[in-house]
Amino acid sequence: QVQLVESGGGLVQPGGSLRLSCAASGIFYSINAMSWYRQAPGKQRELVAGLTSGGNTNYADSVKGRFTISGDNGKNTVYLQMNSLKPEDTAVYYCNLAQTRLGDKYVYWGQGTQVTVSS
Repeated sequence: QVQLVESGGGLVQPGGSLRLSCAASGIFYSINAMSWYRQAPGKQRELVAGLTSGGNTNYADSVKGRFTISGDNGKNTVYLQMNSLKPEDTAVYYCNLAQTRLGDKYVYWGQGTQVTVSS
């Protein structure tokens, strides 16, 4: 089993910054990627940013140039640096880990952390 614990959410004014952290613990096999998703009220959960085990990153168009995903393999932690925040970034942000064992894919989710961008 894998546990993911997010932190770093909160209330910030438009144009401000926040840094989210996601610490992973448990039993790891072959980690494919760690990612951040978000879900705003009344909307579907969407991918924000992903980081593969090979170091490749991908971002939603809406956050490109403003958000940066990074990882610390030694701490099994992934970060999301969010700059130039906008009210439309308000959502619950979830950490996601995908790994493979014996050909089967396993996906884990954190409990989520609230990000509110408002003046």
